[in-house]
Amino acid sequence: MIPDIEKQSILKIKAFQEEKLKEALHYVNQKSPFYKRLFKSHHISIANINSIEDLTQIPPTTKDDLQSYNDDFFCVPKTEIIDYVTTSGTLGDPVTIALTNKDLDRLAYNEAISFRCSGVTKDDILQLMTTVDKRFMAGMAYFLGARQLGAGIIRVGAGTPELQWDSILKFKPTYLIVVPSFLLKLIEYANLNGININTSGIKGAICIGEPIRNDDFSLNVLGQKISESWDIDMYSTYASSEMHTAFTECEYQNGGHHHPELIIVEILDEENQPVNNGDIGELTITTLGIEAMPLVRFKTGDMLRAHYEPCKCGRTTLRLGPVNGRKKQMIKYKGTTLYPPAIQNIMNYFEDVESFIIEISHNQVGTDEILIKLASKGLIPDLLQQIKNHFKAKLRVTPRIEFCDKDDIDKLRFPKLSRKPVLVIDKRNLDT
Repeated sequence: MIPDIEKQSILKIKAFQEEKLKEALHYVNQKSPFYKRLFKSHHISIANINSIEDLTQIPPTTKDDLQSYNDDFFCVPKTEIIDYVTTSGTLGDPVTIALTNKDLDRLAYNEAISFRCSGVTKDDILQLMTTVDKRFMAGMAYFLGARQLGAGIIRVGAGTPELQWDSILKFKPTYLIVVPSFLLKLIEYANLNGININTSGIKGAICIGEPIRNDDFSLNVLGQKISESWDIDMYSTYASSEMHTAFTECEYQNGGHHHPELIIVEILDEENQPVNNGDIGELTITTLGIEAMPLVRFKTGDMLRAHYEPCKCGRTTLRLGPVNGRKKQMIKYKGTTLYPPAIQNIMNYFEDVESFIIEISHNQVGTDEILIKLASKGLIPDLLQQIKNHFKAKLRVTPRIEFCDKDDIDKLRFPKLSRKPVLVIDKRNLDT
């Protein structure tokens, strides 16, 4: 079932959101120390903000604000907080995100309708391959969403391929919730151990944390490698702890669908003004219906484009395209503007590359440098030259490449306190 608001005309959706916006602004003006102070210092009267276009009167909120004034965003006493989540900050320490019972109900609703968007029903069983602990919101959201939907869920967590396959063969899940590059490890393990992946009963994978599509929604190299071996549907999903909301693909796989009852979306340029339709900008969100820690015009740091034409699935809501990159990870390299996902896509092309990590730094004259540390499957003649040639053909520039031991790279990719793999180490802030 598609929520009724997601099938309405663009004008009706806009009018609906503007009523919800007024409620959200009234709430933070009453409850949020941060936003009360912001509105007062900028002489903002919320009575003058009646449309989404009027939001430009309010300065955006940044991750630095969350880091510097974390507790000032709380709108409820700590006695009403049920769950504490942390997410990465920009100034060192993690940022705390708090949720009340009402927020957890909203989180469950968000994930249930996101699962439904990808075709999951109460008759399905989902295998969760990401942690539910370590103050991680996503794992909790997936569990709550499956429970509300009535689907079964197997909480395996970030286990080894052997453990995952043991669970798949024993409990017969129909969908996997997984970082897509891990699907390649599942394929490799299955091939080595005589498991027929295409008779395993898996219908689809909800792919988190890494892109599987190019900007035109075609499968990127990682997505192609998976689909060549495993006949399953793959659905991209995009979310963040700060917005308590997911954008998930439907069966047509043309971008993550917006849930207008949960969040307002703006795509902004460098001057914090809306970009032209279809242009790439920074995703900026205003949350709706959040009790403990609502956000107004929060800049996510993710650069992408929105698509506004109605979808064949019947939804008329906007869709978010693949993330082109993090704004703070934009690289100016030898006159070319790059984002790490473009580099990752090239490295995923080479099957002989076992593991890699991207390091970004400043050189002696203050310009950006890229170093790719990689481990290969044995001594492969001409692999270095093949990689360099591929970079020149696809991106017109070639980064520095260094061969390393896989264990050394894995220590960088999987730091002890991290809940997901690290693919990029940005040393530029440390260089200044």
